[in-house]
Parts: sequence; C-alpha cells; structure tokens
Amino acid sequence: MGHHCHAIAAAQAPGLPEINLQRYGLPKQPSQEKVHPWARDLQTKCLRADAVAQQALRLKEQGITPDLVIGHPGWGELMAIKDVFPNTPVWHQLEFVYQLEGGDYGFDPEFEDSSWRRRTRLRLRRAPQLQAFHEFDVAVAPTQWQASTAPAEFRDRVEVIHEGINTEAIAPKADATVTLQRGNHCFRLGDEVVTFVARNLEPYRGFHSFMRALPRLQKLRPNCHVIVVGGEEVSYGAAPKGGGTWKQVLLKEVGDHIDTDRLHFVGRVPHGVLHNLFQVSACHVYLTYPFVLSWSMLEAMSCGALVLGSSTPPVEEVIEPGVNGLLIDFFDSEALAQQVAQILENRGDYQALRDCARQTAIERYDLEKICLPRQLALAETMMQS
Repeated sequence: MGHHCHAIAAAQAPGLPEINLQRYGLPKQPSQEKVHPWARDLQTKCLRADAVAQQALRLKEQGITPDLVIGHPGWGELMAIKDVFPNTPVWHQLEFVYQLEGGDYGFDPEFEDSSWRRRTRLRLRRAPQLQAFHEFDVAVAPTQWQASTAPAEFRDRVEVIHEGINTEAIAPKADATVTLQRGNHCFRLGDEVVTFVARNLEPYRGFHSFMRALPRLQKLRPNCHVIVVGGEEVSYGAAPKGGGTWKQVLLKEVGDHIDTDRLHFVGRVPHGVLHNLFQVSACHVYLTYPFVLSWSMLEAMSCGALVLGSSTPPVEEVIEPGVNGLLIDFFDSEALAQQVAQILENRGDYQALRDCARQTAIERYDLEKICLPRQLALAETMMQS
C-alpha cells in the first residue's frame, strides 16, 4: 500500500521479503539461582524489552519515527516501546491473558498443580500482561472468547478480528489423496479416516483424551485408520513428570489395547499436506482446554471437514452442534469413541454439516474479504488519529 515497514524481532525470526528486519540478541542471563523462581519469567521479559528498545532507538537515530507500532505483548518486547516512541499509537495483538479462574488453569485436574505456589506464580506471570493494558491504544483479539480474557475495564479498546483463513486456497477437493509410506496406504474422501492435529501432542490439545478413545473406537470400527499430526515437544503446559514425551506416555498407557498398524503418527507436515488430510478426513477431532483457538480447526472447516470438537468456550464460539459440526465433552473418551464410530458408520449423513462448516469459515474468517480489510482499516484509522 506504499507504507514503509520495519520489523524488530528475535534472532530466529525468518523475516519477510522487502521488510527491513532488525534482529535483537539477548545478553547472557544471570544465573537462575540468583533470581527467585517467580521472577524468572519477568527477568526474561525485561531483557527482551531492553533489547527491543535499543533496536527502536537505532531506528529513531536514523530519523524514523513510526506512525504505528504493531506487536505481541506476551513476551515483553513492547514493555518499553511507549518510552521510545511516546506519541506513536500501539496495536497489541491480544492472544490470551492468563486466567486465575475459567481458563486453562485448573481445567484438567489430572495434571493440575493446585498448590498456592503454582497459583501465585501464575498471578505474577499475569503482571506484565496486565501492565501492557495501560500502554496500548488498541488491542486486537482473534476471537470473542480470547478478547474476554482482557480485564473488563479495557475491553472497550479491544477489537475482535481474526488473523484470517485463505478460504479460496484452503478448500474442499473431491479428488484429494493422502499417501502414507508406512503400510503403503492411499486415502481418499469416503475412506474411514479420522484425523487429529496439534502443533505438539499434549494435554492442552486433548491428546490424552483422544488416545484413550482409540481402543474403543478401533473395536467399533475395525477398518478405520487414524492419522495424528504433531510434534513431541511442549508448546503449552508441562512435560510429563516421569520424563519422556506425552506421545510415549500415552502409547505406554493404551498401546497394548490398540492396533498400531491403523494408527499413524506422521509428525509435522507441510501446510499443503495438512489441507489434503482435512480434505479426505471423515472426521476431524479437535480438542482443547479453554485456551487459544487453533487455526487448524478453522482450516479444517474451510476444507469442508466434519469437525468433532470439545465443548469448551473457544470451540463453542465457532461450532454450533448439529449445524456446522459436532461437540463432545473434553474428558469423555468413551463418548468420543462412540460419536466418531457413529460418524464413520453414517458418513453420508453429514454433508450438510460439512457444507455449513465451510460457509462459516467463508462468512466469518475469510482473509481477503473479511479479516484483512478490517485489519487494514483499523491500521489506517490508528495512523490518522
């Protein structure tokens, strides 16, 4: 649009073509033993804020004063930006504010540390997030529920605009195929394929509930195949207390009761392959704590997949059961198996839900027609204020 854009980012940032990118490095952190455990998160955020401010000052010395700053407050990078550019409006990308009640904390009693120390640590981790609300001009949240995690007194400055789904490119494809080298399988639309996708396979995304449903599901549907996409690291929450990965832990728990020839872990896959999976999927299972909504669920809907989601607030905002998808209790693995089996038994009965799922993606989350125009309009308004 003719604007001059500059970016400041951490050393590992890939950058974008034609965008001037200044990467910042972090000084060596003091020994962890010298910092109270509750303060370590704040210490790291302060180091980032300092490093970003130094890069911003270099821009200022070059005569560059931005008309708008857009950033994510979650890692501390914006903590000093208003002191470097005091007259510049700041747009915060509001992803999630840690909640003491009603969010991910305390949702899953199986893995929750309910001690007062854990709660106090969370309370202090909220401090930089809450402080950020005193420094921004506008915050943008991708969903209404994520916006609702902001303190009530600031919500009049929170806009709900999703990042956007390219529904033209991410669309149903009747002749899509997915080939797995293991077992020499080639799956097409109409096959009994169940999909599960997460950046990393962990309880926050219901991996444990899903795995516990598989023994029953495989008994009910002896010809179904399950394809699981995701890494084995930890994105959210904690690693298993006994060591190893969540995949290893859950396979140890249910491994003797499942047919591993019909369970396919494919790790992380290219974006286009992920869409092929959604295009051939007979049922896509999406489970999540009350937390950030994954793009993958909306992309599955854009591909016309039938989504069976958890009845948790982020999902309930998008999926109306029996209209554009189905919902299930996050913890009820038996009901999950029964519902998936019913879907596989009657695959032809759910086309209307698939069609409506795609329509939801187009009408509410389309990048070019809905989200990007609103983002650009907001940016122009902020720059002219």
